Amino acid sequence: MLTKEKALEILRENNQEHVMNFFDQLPEENKTEFLNQIENINWPDFKLIGSNEAAARGEFSVPPAVSISEIAKKHDEFEAIGLEAIKKGEVAAVLLAGGMGTRLGFDLPKGCFNVGETKELYIFQCLINNLMDVVNQAGCFVPLYIMTSEKNDQATRDFLAEHDYFGYNPEYVKYFIQDMACAVDYNGKLLLEEKGRLATSPNGNGGWYASMVKAGLDKEMKAKGVKWINIFAVDNVCQRIADPVFVGATIAGGYEAGSKVVRKVDPQEKMGLLCLEDGKPSIVEYYEMSDEMAEARAEDGSLLYKYGVILNYLFSLEKLDEIVNNNMLVHVVEKKIPHIDADGNHVSPEEPNGYKFELLVLDMVHMMDSNLAFEVDRVHEFAPIKNLHGVDSVDSARELLKKNGVIL
Repeated sequence: MLTKEKALEILRENNQEHVMNFFDQLPEENKTEFLNQIENINWPDFKLIGSNEAAARGEFSVPPAVSISEIAKKHDEFEAIGLEAIKKGEVAAVLLAGGMGTRLGFDLPKGCFNVGETKELYIFQCLINNLMDVVNQAGCFVPLYIMTSEKNDQATRDFLAEHDYFGYNPEYVKYFIQDMACAVDYNGKLLLEEKGRLATSPNGNGGWYASMVKAGLDKEMKAKGVKWINIFAVDNVCQRIADPVFVGATIAGGYEAGSKVVRKVDPQEKMGLLCLEDGKPSIVEYYEMSDEMAEARAEDGSLLYKYGVILNYLFSLEKLDEIVNNNMLVHVVEKKIPHIDADGNHVSPEEPNGYKFELLVLDMVHMMDSNLAFEVDRVHEFAPIKNLHGVDSVDSARELLKKNGVIL
């Protein structure tokens, strides 16, 4: 374990010794926790601060894809292949649920938010109901791994246990905690959340598999015979999970990964688009696209780059093992970071005041050798809840749930 003297030496080397100002006031238990935090700081990330050079992008081209109409023609074939894999225990689901409901004016995990109108219907409940459709169809439970964060882990566990997992068999549910990354101010100085605790936040949606490995769950999945992992975000209440047609299409095509996508409604819609970059799967953000690329048309008159990702991916476990130790690109993101000042007073900024370091799943997609764009109907599978009102909100999700026959 790191000693106080060694911690001071490391901090001095990185011009960060200010974080030890309150150390001698801490109880012994807190001192140990704080030294563990310091020991786990990833110092190379700090060199990225102030680097405004965006990585040069390669040559873009259209990705392999199956449209809704093409899927319909092969629906039964794809579904049979997917169901066989599920029945063999080769498919697991990973729910990315590390976030809180802060933007919804809600101080519990986001999945605990009630979207019901005449009855209680929680986000977690919607997702489990969707997964239960597959369980009932396949006649077996799908292993479900739930990624939480330090801030919401216990609340998530308690909530699901109190609600009897909304009918899911708890023997098939496992939790793991997302790795955290420290936060710094605009000068690259570490911030303290409180005396004896660095300000940290979850390390982005691209760190999920490394966190599973850290928890030993990769070994468990291999022991169970899992070959495919379907990851999905907590906030899309209409998405289909461990969808046998999606799984079957990816397997039938011999792909290492699959991405559920929706067709853009207009050229300038703000969503990441699936493409090939120098022949490899890639996601280009809307703000990285030239107008020419955004508005380019195919021979049939449709947009050439038309498929937006919805954070529902299928990955080969074998390929994930290959890439997990590769250095993923770290993104430096401006954020509002609550912290204490030099006198120990709490500060809650109203504007961004520093940087957080994040790994993004889009970089995992780019590390795959092949990936299938699998189109879904946005009315049936894309109801994200980012805000309380307006676009991608509780209001819009409720309307889509009703369109899909869900009683609120």
